[in-house]
Amino acid sequence: MDSSHPQEQQAETRLVTSGRDTKAQKGFVNPPVFHGSTVLYPTAEDLHAHRGEFTYGRHGSPTTKAFQETLMALEGPQCAGVGIVPSGLSAISTTLLSVLKAGDNLLVCDNVYRPSRNFSNGLLTRFGVETTYFDPMIGAGIDKLFKPNTRAVLVEAPGSQSFEMPDIRAIAEVAHGRGALVIDDNTWATPLYHRSLEQGVDISMQAATKYIGGHSDIMFGTISANAKAWPQIAEGIRLLGVCAGPDDVFLALRGLRTLSVRLAQHHRSGLDMARWLAGRPEVARVLHPGLETDPGHAIWKRDFTGASGLFSIVLKPAPQKAVDTMLNTLKLFGMGFSWGGFESLAIPFDCDAYRTATKWSPGGPTLRLHIGLESVDDLKADLDRGFAALKAAM
Repeated sequence: MDSSHPQEQQAETRLVTSGRDTKAQKGFVNPPVFHGSTVLYPTAEDLHAHRGEFTYGRHGSPTTKAFQETLMALEGPQCAGVGIVPSGLSAISTTLLSVLKAGDNLLVCDNVYRPSRNFSNGLLTRFGVETTYFDPMIGAGIDKLFKPNTRAVLVEAPGSQSFEMPDIRAIAEVAHGRGALVIDDNTWATPLYHRSLEQGVDISMQAATKYIGGHSDIMFGTISANAKAWPQIAEGIRLLGVCAGPDDVFLALRGLRTLSVRLAQHHRSGLDMARWLAGRPEVARVLHPGLETDPGHAIWKRDFTGASGLFSIVLKPAPQKAVDTMLNTLKLFGMGFSWGGFESLAIPFDCDAYRTATKWSPGGPTLRLHIGLESVDDLKADLDRGFAALKAAM
């Protein structure tokens, strides 16, 4: 390996050096992309014993190993293993199917990614798993929601639309006292800015489609787990037969190498734009935990080392037609249901139809923004034109 003591190095260095073996790669910096299903065994004895570092394409290759070693180095010493799956939603579904069984109860944060909610209300319900939703700001008060059959708690910090910041440490302390696992959707900050496995989380998932990929060109998911939870995750991945294609694994690994510089730019630009928007007369509120005025700021400052480029704004009351006119006027902000790439995005959203443990009543139309890698001045000018169109349409 290029680094002999990765645990003593900074995250930026681990991202560049981990998972690399230039000698085995004939001197090349990057590992080759192994397109393969069949792995041949040298002898019948090896075949019978399934002896070999790699046994079948679905179970991994030198390309997947390089990615897993790099992400493990970023997650930190609490990480016992990394599972690779074909999408962020697959990371969620695979994790929940791996740790739950019929008759179990699952506690889910009310601000969770909506497909997580759909999976819980759909397939898990059909499989006999009960889901209870809770206020993301509940903290240690979650204790009153536990049942004898509660097996896991799913949190998202912050929520990917409304951006409440749950106190994961307090929730984890209660959950572990009750014998339950804590699962965190860590897509927003990535383990570069939020080492959730070191804060009581047992399983940390990511839609690596977003910041790890970084270029809006792959679908990919990861499941990182501590020593307690990893055997369940590894078994679930094996039994469900999930895997990711070799080209996507390679692109995800390439994305990891530049994650620190890209995320630093998203952090700077995102906070700059959030502060600018907070001063706009058209904006009633900015939902960004990195802002000092945000209710979740103290937790963010305690548990996170940075922010990504994703946050939301609440506009002052305006008809939907005027908001649509604003969106149609924007040139640099595209409209699309993803984020984490190099491009800026803007979408309207409304949580009211599916929140059940809390009431979503922001007081005006809401937009989720992803601040990409464009010039902040150009992005402000684009939004300025959009706000002008909004006012003209009212």
